[in-house]
Parts: sequence; C-alpha cells; structure tokens
Amino acid sequence: MAPAPLAAPDLDAADAFVWHTEPDRLEPVAQVNRVALDLLVGIDRSRDTLLSNTLQFARGLPANNALLWGARGMGKSSIVKAVHAEALQRGERLKLVELQREDLPSVSRLLNVLRGAPHRFVLFCDDLSFSHDDQHYKSLKAVLDGGIEGRPDNVLFYATSNRRHLMPRDMIENERSSSINPSEAVEEKVSLSDRFGLWLGFHPCSQDEYLDMIRGYCAAHGVRIDEERLRAEAIEWQATRGARSGRVAWQFFLDLAGREGVALG
Repeated sequence: MAPAPLAAPDLDAADAFVWHTEPDRLEPVAQVNRVALDLLVGIDRSRDTLLSNTLQFARGLPANNALLWGARGMGKSSIVKAVHAEALQRGERLKLVELQREDLPSVSRLLNVLRGAPHRFVLFCDDLSFSHDDQHYKSLKAVLDGGIEGRPDNVLFYATSNRRHLMPRDMIENERSSSINPSEAVEEKVSLSDRFGLWLGFHPCSQDEYLDMIRGYCAAHGVRIDEERLRAEAIEWQATRGARSGRVAWQFFLDLAGREGVALG
C-alpha cells in the first residue's frame, strides 16, 4: 500500500534545482533567470563579500550562511544567482537549490538527499519572513546551527528578506509587552537571524547609482540613446514610481529597449 521509494535525483542534470514536495523531488532548472554580476551596481561591498564566501565554500573551505536583508528591489536575489554563475565560470562544481518558504518543514528531508552527494550546494530561500502564527522558523533553526546531525558540510544556506530579524517589528514588540518573561520570548524570535554568520545590508540607491545601472544595461544590450534624453526619461520614470532601485532601473530599461525596438537576447 505504501508508495514506491523515490528515485535518486540526477544531480548532474543541471547546475540549479528547485525543491518540490508531494512528492519530494529536485526539479532541474535548464536556464536560470539572472543578471550578470558586473551589471549589479551600487552593491559592491555586498557583492565582493558574498562572492568571496561562496568561492571559499565551493573550494571546500570554511564559509558562513548568509542573510541578505534590506530595501526591496536592490538586488538581493539577483546577487545570489549572479554569484553562483560566477563560481561556475571559475570552474567550481557548485549547485544552487531553491527552497520555497512554505516548504521549510521538509528541509530535513532535503538535507538527507544532499548529504551524501559529491557536489556542494547553496540552499537558497528567497523573500524569507515569518508572520505572527508562523512556526516554520523552528524548522530552519536546526538547518542553520543545531540538531544532532547538524548542517551537512556540503550545504550552505543563503536567504533574502526585507526584515533584518525576519520577524515583523510589531511581533517582537508584542512579545515584550505580553509575555511572562519578555526577554526570553524575544530571544527565541531573533535567535534565528543570529544563526547567519554573514549579514549583508542592502540600502536605497542614489540617483547617480540608479542612472549608472541603466547605462550599464544599455551598454550590455546595445541600446543607444542620447545621454540627456536617458537622464530626463529615467528620472521621470523613477518619479512616477516614487522610488529608486535596481528593479525600477531594470523596468525602465525594458520600456526603453521596447520603444527603441531592441530585442533582448
């Protein structure tokens, strides 16, 4: 009556995978949606730190789990995928495995799949955060730092979040005001982010950085435009959006490329 055991995944089928449950499986990704590392402007320090950490890990050296937190649209997800591509270009055998936040309770099963593999894996969870009644964070604690087995030596965990402590501020403040022992309750909540050895902050970009992002996209994709026109239209675009970020720069570039009749390869 029991279902047949799952076949061992072919980890040589691709350089990136997505973890799915019901049934558990690693789905290969033929083409990863990413931006080249040198096109990520205004986040040089975070880029260099994460690249160095990733290359250390890929070469079998000690490395830290990383939490990329901060302003939306500033390249937190893009930098993880770009750093993975850079490691591959340097000849490292490194696999990227994306894990959805909703599947965190299955993470121990995923680690069992990866534990004995000859490859090294960056486990990536995008937009990680937890709500008031969410207990998924407890599943993640053992992955990062804890449990008898601990995290496998061939697995590293990267997460992105808009929140530095992964929890809503009002959730932490509510614990302080309503718990019998407020300090202990807060410690339990914020201890998750403490288990990341690297905290990389991403902050809103300046107007010059925003324009440099667009110029970089234009140069990379062969879009020719007068500098004054580019500046005027780009500033007007970000004004209508009410924000400046890498995402807004890319959205403006897509609109510009379309109007100029340039297809993106």
